[in-house]
Amino acid sequence: MTLYLIGIGLNDERDISVRGLEIIRSCNAVYLESYSSLLNCSISDLERFYGKKIIAADRKLVEQSDEIVAAAAKKNIALLVIGDPWGATTHIDIMLRCRKKGIPFKVINNASIITAVGITGLQVYKFGKTTSVPYPDKNFRPETSYEIINQNRLLGLHTLLLLDIRPDLGKFMTIPEAIGILLEIESRKKQKAFTPETLCVGCARIGSDGFVIKAAAAKDLKNFNFGKQPHCLIVPGELHFVEDDALRQWK
Repeated sequence: MTLYLIGIGLNDERDISVRGLEIIRSCNAVYLESYSSLLNCSISDLERFYGKKIIAADRKLVEQSDEIVAAAAKKNIALLVIGDPWGATTHIDIMLRCRKKGIPFKVINNASIITAVGITGLQVYKFGKTTSVPYPDKNFRPETSYEIINQNRLLGLHTLLLLDIRPDLGKFMTIPEAIGILLEIESRKKQKAFTPETLCVGCARIGSDGFVIKAAAAKDLKNFNFGKQPHCLIVPGELHFVEDDALRQWK
């Protein structure tokens, strides 16, 4: 028996690959990893198109439970991942657990936000380390995203920032919220890594027909309504003249 890790794309139920769909329909059980990204469709939309019942899998079920891996020892199991399976590091662990227990493991790739942002005109190979912007809590005010922007900036590299989602709380971070968090860190760190004048590229619903991309100073994007999530934010590094020309279309 086998555990299939299947990327289902960035937008809706129709983004699944033919191979992925064939495998889903042949599996005994299908789980959807529901905490690392957001689709522009519902689970019921997926179920109708795939023709299979889908079990929503939260972080605890995927990362802290052996339910999915144990099931794959006896049956064919699919774990669906929004985007591409390797877009989130959490899925490396489940692969290693399968390897350790001798359970066959196969991956079906799909589109990832990490490459889809190439539509902005920024060259994908000029991106540095990708990071995320988490919601700060009372006793949790991480600065990693700011530090990585600064590191990439010093190397002339672009930074892709993935924005926090908390489906259990119905919270999905917006670009203005992320900019506010980064500006607040700047007010404390004062390293000029992310100021109100910093050029940013805000991206919403990349992969869908209704995507939105805007390039402007952080202070201007902070007041722009990008509409429905998912959102991500890019801080460009040094621009090639072709990249500079490309970004003009989004200003």
